[in-house]
Amino acid sequence: MRRIAIAALPVLAAACTAIPAPDAPPAPVATTRAEVVQPLPAPTPTPRATPNGPSTFLFDGQLTQGGWIRGTAPGGTVSARLGDAPLELDPQGRFFAAFDRDAEPSAELIATLADGRTIRSPVAVSPRAWNIEHINVARTPGGGMTDAFWRIREPELNAIEAARQANSDTDGWTQDFAWPVTGRISGRFGSQRVYRGEPASYHSGLDIAPGAGTPFVAPADGVVTLAAHDPFSLEGKLIVIDHGAGLNSAFLHASQIFVNVGDRVSQGDRIGLVGATGRATGPHLHWSLKWREARLDPLLFLGPMP
Repeated sequence: MRRIAIAALPVLAAACTAIPAPDAPPAPVATTRAEVVQPLPAPTPTPRATPNGPSTFLFDGQLTQGGWIRGTAPGGTVSARLGDAPLELDPQGRFFAAFDRDAEPSAELIATLADGRTIRSPVAVSPRAWNIEHINVARTPGGGMTDAFWRIREPELNAIEAARQANSDTDGWTQDFAWPVTGRISGRFGSQRVYRGEPASYHSGLDIAPGAGTPFVAPADGVVTLAAHDPFSLEGKLIVIDHGAGLNSAFLHASQIFVNVGDRVSQGDRIGLVGATGRATGPHLHWSLKWREARLDPLLFLGPMP
């Protein structure tokens, strides 16, 4: 990848299935059980300057909506952020950040140095033409989520949120990601239906349909922070892997899971089998990626399908 140097200026998973979910909630199901790691409060470290490094930000990546950025902060940086989002710097001053599906066309990297100076580097974020389907019918009216279903759904959502907020000691974010499985792509990130001007939720991941029972693997190193061996009501059997620096993966609808919470996985390790558990129209792997609260396009992390 090409490294980009920008001169310093003075003073710087709702999980989706292969088709949009209907408005009416599903019939209540039995209470589910899952292993989940509870994130510990992040310690407040004493600010420490990064080692000697570049005089400004160096970075590369997929600088587009749903994309990502990796780079190195200026030498002497004690804290850095992308807009209002703090960045985690490793001992070499390296960082990872990303752009939500609906990110604005411009962003800014900001570093505060040990000597009190601030360095700012603008980042252009290119827009994308999403697959938007306009349907000239009104959305099917729904009765909302019942109290009985919410009693099941709320702990599931809390477990997913806790797993995606975990901050593990892993540097999977530094790797070039590998395909978790290969096969027909049955759903793309960002696609959306609009019913007479009323938008439905967009598809938040990448769906790959290689056939039921096909093994899938970890796309990068990480730590398992959720393993729902008993299927969740919508996601089915679910795995969440923390890749570090705020980046995490979720894998939905598995027929079988081979990992448990706390397991360290390496890129290429087999972690489950493709299935159709939860709310799914057929066997497929739904893979979603998030950085903090930003939802990302897995295709932008991958090379061509082998």
